[in-house]
Amino acid sequence: MSALSLYRSSEDKVRLSALLRLLVLTQLAFNIGFFAVLPFLAEHLGGAVGMAGWLVGFVLGLRTFSQQGLFVVGGVLADRYGVRPVVLTGCALRIAGFGLLGYAERAWAVIGAVSLIGFAAALFSPAVESEVARQAVVHEEAGGGSRTRVLALFTVAGQAGAFVGPLLGALLLSVDFRTVCLAGAGVFVFVLVGHVRLLPQHIPGRERVHVRGGVGPLLRNRRFLALCCAYGAYLLAHNQFYLALPAEVERAAGSQAPLAWLFALSSLLVVTAQLAVTRWAGERIGPRRSMAAGLALIAAGFAVVAAALPTGRTGTAGLLPAAGFVVLLTLGQMLVAPAARAWVPDLAEDGRLGLYTGALSSVSGLIVLLGSAATGSLLDTGLPRAVPWLLLAAVPATAITLLPRHPEKA
Repeated sequence: MSALSLYRSSEDKVRLSALLRLLVLTQLAFNIGFFAVLPFLAEHLGGAVGMAGWLVGFVLGLRTFSQQGLFVVGGVLADRYGVRPVVLTGCALRIAGFGLLGYAERAWAVIGAVSLIGFAAALFSPAVESEVARQAVVHEEAGGGSRTRVLALFTVAGQAGAFVGPLLGALLLSVDFRTVCLAGAGVFVFVLVGHVRLLPQHIPGRERVHVRGGVGPLLRNRRFLALCCAYGAYLLAHNQFYLALPAEVERAAGSQAPLAWLFALSSLLVVTAQLAVTRWAGERIGPRRSMAAGLALIAAGFAVVAAALPTGRTGTAGLLPAAGFVVLLTLGQMLVAPAARAWVPDLAEDGRLGLYTGALSSVSGLIVLLGSAATGSLLDTGLPRAVPWLLLAAVPATAITLLPRHPEKA
């Protein structure tokens, strides 16, 4: 089933407003353009540009920091100036960043391009995500169904884009990397033009607010900060797709070739099962219990690998625990991510949803940054292979105790 047909069949069940349809398709387009370029960046920097390995790592880390670390800035700007100008500015910066990256041949030019690409997402992503969350609440209050189903569809659109984007990039890479970058820029030109025409100048019910006085109450909001910590633990666990999982695949298969299939398995699970999982969770459990169940599944995924490692199996049999880890982690993700986003409007001050949406990503991103450094050291300590996986299992398990108490909602 294509991403568009999946979207249409899902829309029939959820019945989105015109604005929500635009925002969901925006997420699809964002990820197609972004993931057409990102998977091929490291090889391009190390090969064609000739960067040293440490500099490649620095550039990739800079992109993450300029994006996740600055989400709160985009959220504040969206609250102050509205969604439209922030999204349009972000799209323009992303076009400039991809264009510059396609022609960059020196380190300073690459660093400038990557910084633009990351900061662009720090502008448009929290603006779009906060408005999707707000519209999902409006949709729920109007009797259209659970807000988590809307946010799940948003997640599905993003995963569909993450699946299609690398396929587009791989196809265009047969020409050269510059063509890939220009194609990515072209996607954002399309998004920019579409939003100039379709995104309202003023969205009913969204009031612009002054920035002064907004951060202090957030820092004193213990329930929201507890949610950020729990969500950060989830993101740290999810980041093991790129840190612990490759090491385990290398051990079991002798190469990292099976990684592509495991990543594809994760994306396909989200695209095909996210709405069904969210519907089940919405009918039976609320946001807190949904997040708790998701974190428990993620902990179980790490435990599966830890339990299998002492056998020392390799080859296809040795890859089965890794596949089990991917399935359990992805199922946990499908429960945690929509529930966390659905919870934020209940914890945010009136008119400050952009700030709180951005802060959720920034605070949890900082947790991932610090935790990933510790995880990398843990994997290199020479301990028995099962020990790091057991310690990683404890992270999401402990996060369950951090979840704030909440009146359960569907």
